[in-house]
Amino acid sequence: MKHTYIRLLCLLSMIFLLSGCLYPESELSKNQKSNESQLEAVQSAVDQYQEKNQGLLPIQTKPSDTPIFQKHLVDFQPLKEQNIMTEIPGNAYQNGGIYQYTIIIPDENPQVKLIDLRISDTIREVAVKLDIYRNEHLYPPFGKEVAEGIFQVDHEELGLESRPYVVSPYSQENLPIVMDTEGNLYVDYRIDLTNALEEYEHNFEEGDDIRYLLAEKTPFVPVYSFPYTIRDGEPAFNLTDKQNK
Repeated sequence: MKHTYIRLLCLLSMIFLLSGCLYPESELSKNQKSNESQLEAVQSAVDQYQEKNQGLLPIQTKPSDTPIFQKHLVDFQPLKEQNIMTEIPGNAYQNGGIYQYTIIIPDENPQVKLIDLRISDTIREVAVKLDIYRNEHLYPPFGKEVAEGIFQVDHEELGLESRPYVVSPYSQENLPIVMDTEGNLYVDYRIDLTNALEEYEHNFEEGDDIRYLLAEKTPFVPVYSFPYTIRDGEPAFNLTDKQNK
């Protein structure tokens, strides 16, 4: 009995030591910091940088056709060079995290927000299968049409067990991945937009881009989204606003 107890104690000690190796203290401390506090720190740094540099923003240069919510990614290098930030946030992609920091409304009211890279990873995985399919077939694997010019992905044609989706950073709901007529992939955010229209006060009218209700009221931007407007009080795809994808 005594020997059994000693062996058990040794086993528990080894597990504890291995846990320490797998999750270094630095990593644990980074994960304990809330996304909100790190977001606030970057927002403060961006504000300071803009004030010190005649209104310029610390952003990476992107092509003009870059999707609107991914167009103005925060460049941490000048923030560090000017000693505004001493280290990159632990949840940032540049530091091994799952988020990219981006700026919305840069010309009027720059606000720092987060891109959930798990969405990007899922879109990329489906896109790889789609590219393989397109190499052998003339048309994309269109499924049911969910709105004019917007289709479900025929997952069976791609060899997937179920319809592809991403996990919403807003509601944790499963959001469908859809396609346009050219086979471009998007996330269908109508579930989250419906919730946002009910939860937040707004004065959006038909024709307005209601994605900003999510982008401005929450820490996250709706990446890989088609423009949406409001129609009869509900979110609707805005096929006439393609330039703001």
